[in-house]
Amino acid sequence: MSPLKAFRSQLGKLQRLAQPYFLPIEDTNAWQFLLLIGALLAVVVGITLLLVTGLVTATGAWIPGLQSRFLPGVPAWVNSIWHGPWGVGVMVAFAIGLGVFVWFRGRLRQGRWLPWLLLGVIALLVLVINAINVGISFIARNVDNALVAYDDTGFWKIVAIYAFCLVLALPIRGLQTYLIPKLGLLWRRWLSERLLERYMANRAYYLINPNDETGGEIDNPDQRITQDTASFTGTSLEVTVGIIEALLTFFSFIIILWSISKNLAGILFAYSVIGTALVVFISRRLVILNNAQLRLEADFRYGMVHVRDNAESIAFYRGESQETKEVSRRLGNAIFNFDRLILWTAAINVVKRSYDYFSRFLPWLVIAPVYFAKEVDFGVFSQAGIAFAQVFSSLSFIVQNIEQLAAFSASISRLEGFQGTVDEINAKAAVRDDKAANAHDRGNGDSILIRQADLVPPQSDRVLISQISLEVSHAQRLLVVGPSGCGKTSFLRMVSGLWDPAQGTVERPPISELLFIPQKPYMILGSLREQLCYPLQPDRFSDEQLRHVLEEVRLPALVQRYPDLDIKQDWPRLLSLGEQQRLAFARLLLNSPQFVVLDEATSALDVATEKHLYNLLAQREMAFVSVGHRPTLRSFHDTVLELDGQGGWKLIPATSYDFNTGA
Repeated sequence: MSPLKAFRSQLGKLQRLAQPYFLPIEDTNAWQFLLLIGALLAVVVGITLLLVTGLVTATGAWIPGLQSRFLPGVPAWVNSIWHGPWGVGVMVAFAIGLGVFVWFRGRLRQGRWLPWLLLGVIALLVLVINAINVGISFIARNVDNALVAYDDTGFWKIVAIYAFCLVLALPIRGLQTYLIPKLGLLWRRWLSERLLERYMANRAYYLINPNDETGGEIDNPDQRITQDTASFTGTSLEVTVGIIEALLTFFSFIIILWSISKNLAGILFAYSVIGTALVVFISRRLVILNNAQLRLEADFRYGMVHVRDNAESIAFYRGESQETKEVSRRLGNAIFNFDRLILWTAAINVVKRSYDYFSRFLPWLVIAPVYFAKEVDFGVFSQAGIAFAQVFSSLSFIVQNIEQLAAFSASISRLEGFQGTVDEINAKAAVRDDKAANAHDRGNGDSILIRQADLVPPQSDRVLISQISLEVSHAQRLLVVGPSGCGKTSFLRMVSGLWDPAQGTVERPPISELLFIPQKPYMILGSLREQLCYPLQPDRFSDEQLRHVLEEVRLPALVQRYPDLDIKQDWPRLLSLGEQQRLAFARLLLNSPQFVVLDEATSALDVATEKHLYNLLAQREMAFVSVGHRPTLRSFHDTVLELDGQGGWKLIPATSYDFNTGA
């Protein structure tokens, strides 16, 4: 991809990430967003001019001595603006800017006016600081002239003006440094919640593979929602404010520089453009390396979390050596990439420093001949140096922030890639739901009905089950058997709605009437009460109901160990697999669905407890589909579905099925 196309692509990604917080992207376009930004700047400039005019008028009327001492020349400058075309132009732009925001008021709802207000205040503070900096350049010129002329009285007067500017600038800078991260924090919360909502919708979290290191899928979605979101929002505002400040600085000081030396202004502009183009060209590699570093660091962190979450299993296996080797491999990948990142960063810093150091000679080379010809006073040296440094800094914004911009570009790609993927999943789900609704494919809740379905795993062409048709109606029980790898669990995924059939249809009850219990039950981060009630709200059941259901599934010891049901513990570590399976049955009894899908849900239990739990389901007249290998399961089911792993299947009455012969 050419640099221009890559830049346009990156701008498109930035728009899709940034614009929705400030303006809905569904019924607007990028030009309208840019129009609002221009309107905001016009309003800020107009407000600034009105504030300065009000300050000058008030000080002239109430404290004329203060104005003549600390604001020399400012009243005349303000008066010239209002009597010239600039005053009218600024006020017209101010009125148009307000009109634009009034026009868009209907789209700036749901709290979207707040970021525009904060952004406007930040731009106003930047503009005021820039005006103070312009004044300081004149102060520096007058200080040098006063020193050369041995003007004691004039020197101290100018120093007092400078002190006044500092006192005025410090609180403005302090407020600016607070508001920028504050707006970033509000933006981060909004964006994180938006991405999290889409991530959790339509099982996008399940469909995205978080551990694929081939780059074909979205890696480490947890990092993208947390770290990348924080980096993106914070850096976006820093870059935006930096660009606004650079533009204001450029237009303010280029006028001063042009009035001192047209040659110096032209040389500076050409030097900055060439230097920026050179640094941007050699920095393209940084974007790739930063993107890879984010992914590799997240992979390394995931490896450490994996060790923590499986500490007991690793200890039983004495697998420290293997785990150390794997985590060290991930660390090595991150270190190797970071080593290349250091090398490229060092090379770019050499170019940047050379670019910066040589620029300091340019004002001397251009101004010295003019000064020696006695065409300017000595103070011009200081003012030209300040103006040159400010304009050079504004033109070199990209050069000075190239590492940050490279990391920012990487975070844009990762975050927008994640957002695009979850949006695509949700869009496909919406289309699928519409088709299902039109085809009446949702069923009436009375049965699980499969018609001529082919089961093919996602991203695979292997047919596990071909043209299967069956029905599990109310109070019926189906046992799924077959050799390992034949597709038993995959069949349960299709029944539960996690996988769609490659062809054919599957009708199933509503979500609230179908519950899936895996072999290793899911333990949430929460209290014992929340564990039992999940996914229902914990306030739906009394303490007596919860204790009774624990006794029903033969977990009375758990009630004795934890009489306070609101206690929070590391439940997967404290409870054995058998206890977790019984707790899952307690959760099942509390949810009380019509249909249950059990994937070897009693594999860690003794035969007597298994029989007791299945009898509890039968007493409540629940229909269930089970996967299991124990011959004892046959007595709890009326039909057996036997799979051969080659696409074949057959239904057999449970009373006729022999686990030893398979028929």
